[in-house]
Amino acid sequence: MKDLPANFRHIRLELAREKGHPEGDRQHGYDIVAPLTDDGHIDAETWKEHRAVCRVRRFRPDEDDAIGVLAHGPGGRWYIDYNSPDARGEEAGYRFQDERFVPGEYVSVREDDGTLHTFQVMAVQDI
Repeated sequence: MKDLPANFRHIRLELAREKGHPEGDRQHGYDIVAPLTDDGHIDAETWKEHRAVCRVRRFRPDEDDAIGVLAHGPGGRWYIDYNSPDARGEEAGYRFQDERFVPGEYVSVREDDGTLHTFQVMAVQDI
């Protein structure tokens, strides 16, 4: 990954507080590799040129990690594609096109079971 543009980041998301997880859950989240603009939005133009390396790792307690790619669809919709043959092969980033990926902010993902969960951006690091 050493030849990537300078705006590529490792983004760490962890499940925020919700019913059933009053303290959140550090064991449930996502590691995302993606380019960000200076203000923390996903850089769609840079993504187009380097989409194959925009990887996502979903981690959950008592499950194997799921590995996918950050994908972009019609209407500016961002989603995670796990390249699975069934309907559970993707998860939608709710309003990722509008969200800022900066520590302390919150973003939502509609996970493979159809449930919308909120995640806190815990870290954004240079690659």
